[in-house]
Amino acid sequence: MSKTCQITGKKASVGNNVSHSKRRTKRRFEVNLHTKKFYWVEQDMWIELRVSARALRTINKIGLNAALKRAEAEGNLDFKNINILAL
Repeated sequence: MSKTCQITGKKASVGNNVSHSKRRTKRRFEVNLHTKKFYWVEQDMWIELRVSARALRTINKIGLNAALKRAEAEGNLDFKNINILAL
C-alpha cells in the first residue's frame, strides 16, 4: 500500500536538500500518516484508516461519514480498501 492518505489523498512530494554552500540534492517530503481506528456509527462497525493529521481535523469537523463520502467522490477512497475490524 502506498503512503497516501485515504481521506485527503495527500502523498509524498519531491524537493531539494539545500546545503550551506547551496548545493541541491533531491529529497522526499513524506506525509504525516497515522493508522487510526474509527467507529462508524452509520454502519455500526469499527474501521481502520491511514489518515494524515489534516484528515483527522477534517473528520473531527465534518464527521466520519461525511469525510468518507467526500473522499469517495474525489476518488481518494475505495470502500473495498477499508480495513473492517472484528468486534
